[in-house]
Amino acid sequence: MGTVVRLPKARPAPHLLQLRIELAWIKPAIWRRVVVPETITLPKLHQVIQAVMGWHDSHLHEFEIVGERYGVPDPDYDCEPVRNEQRVRLATALGGAKSFRYVYDFGDDWEHRIKVERRLPPDPLFDTALCLGGANATPPEDVGGEPGYADFVAAMADPDHPEHHDMLEWYGAPFDPAVFDISAADMRLQRIKV
Repeated sequence: MGTVVRLPKARPAPHLLQLRIELAWIKPAIWRRVVVPETITLPKLHQVIQAVMGWHDSHLHEFEIVGERYGVPDPDYDCEPVRNEQRVRLATALGGAKSFRYVYDFGDDWEHRIKVERRLPPDPLFDTALCLGGANATPPEDVGGEPGYADFVAAMADPDHPEHHDMLEWYGAPFDPAVFDISAADMRLQRIKV
């Protein structure tokens, strides 16, 4: 009789979460809707948020989920240490919570409110995040937070504004605050294996 070869059991595919990510304090709303596996780690979710928002991952970040703060500990910076996000999975951190915060760039203080809109059935072929929609352009890095962004938009929209030329030179191109390119967001997401 031949040798019986036992193959390891394949892990069942995780459920998926549909998340709405919105920048706080900005009108009109700047938001993105994404689908990720519920087992995504917080570092991978950070990459997903960076990709769909169009940020460049040049600054520190942190998550606040159910009263816990997660990030990359920095003993030279943190007044109140954060929990290391490295191996934390989103579903574990959430428990049953339906919303949480993500802050990017502690100077500009871009607060993102993230809401779990739906829990979707597993899909064994799903190996990357997917952007389903969004609205409005992401503010440029280092623009000065919400007040700096408002000034930037006003200056870029008015060729007679005293700061128009300087802002245009600093940014390097015209800027339309109403533009969101979902295909560019999805192309950036394709590089992230979740």
